[in-house]
Amino acid sequence: MTITEQKKSELIQEHGRDAKNTGSPEVQIAIITERINALQGHFKSNHKDHASRRGLLMLVGRRNRLLRYLSRTDRDAYQALIKKLGLRK
Repeated sequence: MTITEQKKSELIQEHGRDAKNTGSPEVQIAIITERINALQGHFKSNHKDHASRRGLLMLVGRRNRLLRYLSRTDRDAYQALIKKLGLRK
């Protein structure tokens, strides 16, 4: 359900503006997307885990707010990010 530090650092290097920039919206969205994908796999075998489902819905809402912010502030970065992550098809 959680992602490893190695995977997190890979996401930071891939989506961040530099190696130390973990607060940019692109990095935050990429990390949240990875956590959402991990939780979706968890629900295939634990379909009655409603507490984790609530956490999943909260993550989806947070990612949605960050995506809206990014689309308002930097439209080109938004388009590139959703294409790279495979969101909003």
